[in-house]
Amino acid sequence: MGKVVLVTGAARQLGGRFVRRIQRDPEVERVIAVDAVAPAHQLGAADFIQVDIRQPTMARVLAETGADTVVHLDVTGTALGGGSRATVKETNVIGTMQLLGACQKTPAVQRLVIKSSTNVYGSAPRDPAVFTETTPAKSLPSGGFAKDTVEVEGYVRGFARRRPDVAVCVLRFANILGPSADTPLASYFALPVLPTVFGYDPRLQFVHEDDVVEVLRLASHEPRRGTLNSGTFNIAGDGVLLLSQCSRRLGRPTVPLLLPAVTWAGSLVRTLGMTDFSPEQFRLLTHGRVVDTVQMRETLGFTPRYTTAEAFADFARVQGTGLLPPEAVAGAVDRIAALALRGGRPTTHSAD
Repeated sequence: MGKVVLVTGAARQLGGRFVRRIQRDPEVERVIAVDAVAPAHQLGAADFIQVDIRQPTMARVLAETGADTVVHLDVTGTALGGGSRATVKETNVIGTMQLLGACQKTPAVQRLVIKSSTNVYGSAPRDPAVFTETTPAKSLPSGGFAKDTVEVEGYVRGFARRRPDVAVCVLRFANILGPSADTPLASYFALPVLPTVFGYDPRLQFVHEDDVVEVLRLASHEPRRGTLNSGTFNIAGDGVLLLSQCSRRLGRPTVPLLLPAVTWAGSLVRTLGMTDFSPEQFRLLTHGRVVDTVQMRETLGFTPRYTTAEAFADFARVQGTGLLPPEAVAGAVDRIAALALRGGRPTTHSAD
């Protein structure tokens, strides 16, 4: 008998991709895809069950399907369809609580994989240069998706204590980008003009959606020799990019805002319906965040195919040319930087 894998969040692009990928593994006999709404994409040979994970019926679904592996992808920062922020929070937090309760009552469940985020570390001015999995946050997130992930991980730790026989793997993903990425930061980079915080140029890390699918697949199986597929792992591509580098590569101009105007800018873009950007996201665009990935490589045994820069380049490729050619943005930024280094003195040119 092969593995029976249950996947939540199957109606989202990432969930659908993972469902299609995991069912091709020879060790997997059956895949059950779960979501509150029917997916618009194909799920291959997977069995789709339309159920809201916030409801107690998840316990019956687990019992009837005999799932031994649960991959929880229905933890997200963006609403599906016309959903509100309140609906997203309920699905993230209440839905996770109900799912964990169902897993606790189901003896067949032996492996649990949770999609989390490096947002749990927050973003603060006195943050360490690099976060490891055991580094405590200097300032815990106060709202938005970041706070949801903190609460979700707290419930997962409680579940792990109650069911020590279950292998629990928490994957803290850096900002996910790629051609079909549906994340708050992807929506931000899709804006024609990027609001930034005056005086700050944060370091950012990205992970490609292809690597997300692959590491989820790896964590869903028994560990290879010399690796351990349980615990908490930072998942990110090698290297970092500055926000200014991102804007130059997209060809999008930036509008630096003073900190008092940042909250107003966030409210504006939300009102325009372009992106759901919380204050926590603007803290990221102020202070940045970089995580250590040694455990991802040495303990989990995963090496991303894409670096941070390559993941961003693949995302930028499908965004098209911005308002300005990337070369023009790069040249303007370089001239401004050079002028700042000269203390604001203009360049003098000789007669020839």
